Amino acid sequence: MIVFPNAKINIGLNIVEKRPDGYHNIESCFYPVGWSDALEITVADHFDFQSDGIAIPGNNADNLCVKAYNMLAADYALPPVQMHLLKAVPIGAGLGGGSSDAAFAIKALDQQFNLKISFEKQLDYARRLGSDCAFFILNKPAYCFEKGDRFEEIDLKLQGKWIVMVNPGIHISTIEAYAGINPQPGRSDLRNVLQQPVSKWKDQVKNDFEATLFLKYPLLQKIKDDLYESGAAYAAMSGSGSTLYGIFEKEKDLEKHFSKFKVWQGFLS
Repeated sequence: MIVFPNAKINIGLNIVEKRPDGYHNIESCFYPVGWSDALEITVADHFDFQSDGIAIPGNNADNLCVKAYNMLAADYALPPVQMHLLKAVPIGAGLGGGSSDAAFAIKALDQQFNLKISFEKQLDYARRLGSDCAFFILNKPAYCFEKGDRFEEIDLKLQGKWIVMVNPGIHISTIEAYAGINPQPGRSDLRNVLQQPVSKWKDQVKNDFEATLFLKYPLLQKIKDDLYESGAAYAAMSGSGSTLYGIFEKEKDLEKHFSKFKVWQGFLS
């Protein structure tokens, strides 16, 4: 079986408060995009995990796909498999690539071996692996809250709009991103703001990480400015960065314009 774990963008990211457990409560819209990895799972004589494409740091045992398999194998009679991941979505880029890989591994194993795991239980498994893993079980536009692991579907229709995503290769850790953050509760409900036309989002839909990270990495501000100058109706950083994106009303090929960076562009669905 081959599946294609896709990335997501954050449309707005408000950091509401710090939790007693050390995490932060957020509110954001997660929106799936077409930038994808490829994950193949086949029955084998013994378990094995291999990856190609972008180098994945750490040991295989720490990979979320491996953890997903081991978690399900503890509860179900899974045979040994070989997992082969072709990594194309940048790592540590605010796109949820590793989380998506894990969620798609859960869904693929369930389907391939007819485990009949309920949707709610798949969500529970995904939440054990990471805050935003659960979103990729749903994999539809969603308003996400608490740690980003709770969500409700949102009626946000961006189908047919064009997105350009630019990753400058700056790795920003979660610890670094949160270092300059002062949580701000009590702002306008993001769900209501997003019902306005995309052209109205610029001054109202914010990513709280931008303020401090743009000062530290001026290139991020420049890329955002370039996206607007190229005609984007809305541009922002996704997650804690460093990927930025622009949403355009019409197709706009900017691959050459951002030729120094990793670029993915295509229509939203």
